[in-house]
Amino acid sequence: MKNLSLKCENFVKKFLPAFRSLLVKELIEKYKLSQVEAAAKLGVTQAAISQYFHLKRGGKKIKDLEKLKLFKPMIEETARKIAENKILEVDAEFCKFCKALKEGAECEKT
Repeated sequence: MKNLSLKCENFVKKFLPAFRSLLVKELIEKYKLSQVEAAAKLGVTQAAISQYFHLKRGGKKIKDLEKLKLFKPMIEETARKIAENKILEVDAEFCKFCKALKEGAECEKT
């Protein structure tokens, strides 16, 4: 029996931790949010933020994402919006990342 997996599930398993890690670094380093503040804005615990910040979560895929130049501006823009309280629902931003990643992968195949 073949294991069927939704594309969103694949994204969550492989890339969401790396996106969160990059986002957390941006929020803490550029916008000077504390780990507690970043946790509240992202809807995770402070302990999770610490793991993202210290690359214990997401560290393996960060280099893959950094190769794709599209994502740095997306992460910077999302961090800015979060820091300025212009995003109340972060999940929608992660959906944008997922779609861009999928489109980028399809472009590389052609």
